[in-house]
Amino acid sequence: QVQLTQSGGGSVQAGGSLRLSCVASGKIGSSSCMGWFRQTPGKKREGVAGIYTGGDSPYYEDSVKGRFTISQDTASNTLYLQMNSLTPEDTAMYYCAADLDSYSSYQCEVTISSSVTDVFAYWGQGTQVTVSS
Repeated sequence: QVQLTQSGGGSVQAGGSLRLSCVASGKIGSSSCMGWFRQTPGKKREGVAGIYTGGDSPYYEDSVKGRFTISQDTASNTLYLQMNSLTPEDTAMYYCAADLDSYSSYQCEVTISSSVTDVFAYWGQGTQVTVSS
């Protein structure tokens, strides 16, 4: 069993930065898929960034490319999302997620980009990000 515990988030003015963290209680394997999703009221949860734990280039949703950076620290089992140049459109509840099944880098990208939330067995508790104009 794996538990994901999130921290970070909060309120910031447009143009500001925030960093989200997600600590996994158990071991995350080297062929797993982890990602960050966000959700606003009445809308589907969407994948914004994903990373294949075995390496390779991360995936980013078009609206966050060049502004958000996903990274992992395998020593501390922590997933990060650095968010820069935030806009009011980034306001949402953000969730980290992990699927420990064996993935390829391509499969992980497709899963995150298609926002296939059902395959992710483990979720963080969510953290609110609010960006004011």
